[in-house]
Amino acid sequence: MEQLLNVRHLKTYFKLTEGTVRAVDDISFSLRRGEALGVAGETGSGKSVTVKSLMRTLPSYAQLSAEEISLEGMDMLSLSNSQLQSILGKKISMVFQNPTSFINPLFTIGKQMSDVIRCHEKATKAEALARAREMLVLVGMPDPDAVLKQYPFQMSGGMIQRVMIALSLSCNPSLLIADEPTTALDVTIQAQILKLLGEVKARTGGLILITHNLAIISEICDRIAVMYAGKIVETGAVSRVMRAPRHPYTKGLMAAIPRLTDASHKLTSIPGNIPNMISPPEGCRFSPRCAYATEECRRVQPETIECEDNHQVACHAVAEGRI
Repeated sequence: MEQLLNVRHLKTYFKLTEGTVRAVDDISFSLRRGEALGVAGETGSGKSVTVKSLMRTLPSYAQLSAEEISLEGMDMLSLSNSQLQSILGKKISMVFQNPTSFINPLFTIGKQMSDVIRCHEKATKAEALARAREMLVLVGMPDPDAVLKQYPFQMSGGMIQRVMIALSLSCNPSLLIADEPTTALDVTIQAQILKLLGEVKARTGGLILITHNLAIISEICDRIAVMYAGKIVETGAVSRVMRAPRHPYTKGLMAAIPRLTDASHKLTSIPGNIPNMISPPEGCRFSPRCAYATEECRRVQPETIECEDNHQVACHAVAEGRI
């Protein structure tokens, strides 16, 4: 399968008065065309910073470096700001966690969608509105003609999120990124949005889904990357990682998922907290919370190894056969 996205040795640090926050610290991953990758991890693990780094939508005090960030063979690191702006929304598009922060309350939905389409494609106002209507129909929006004339304040959170997805798809992006797209929605609307993402992923070259919810990833994604404290600790096919996780952190996440079919299953939590990213542990970032940690784990960062075909883990205990 053709490679769509390649990221190698990505680092994103934030320079603060208290010190340097190593939000994303030397991670590598790839995405094949037609594939959906789920990036999982608790709050503060670096998931959102990773995708913002890909789009270079970081604050001015951020320091980004990478050996490679390429989309369809295009070097994203060498693009000027104007070149980057020309592909954001067209080649790479994003569905944000809080869509109301990215939809202008002063303009109608039709105006905003048609402006985005005309910014990236040669289209008349009528053609852009027709495309906007087509996208609203695609995402299952009832009465799309009325929606085009509405302002954001006239719509519910679920409707705004559908508009955001329609807007993200309007220029047929090669890569769609969804950052916690259901966080602010009630359970019923969450299910609708997830079903929608599962349906529209076929329209894009690839999908990256950011979430702390492993159940969502198992529903939509083909592969998973588990992040902890700025590092990717485990990657592999969703079915394999969910069935037989290898890294102690992934095991802990899996143990915290309720099992409705097993009343005897007791939920367990991972002891401790995510480390201070200004002064993270010298060795494995998870070692202060890990039951398998040795002195080597605390002193030396683990290498990523292939434990099975297309299943990678960064863990001394796995490499040494202790788990």
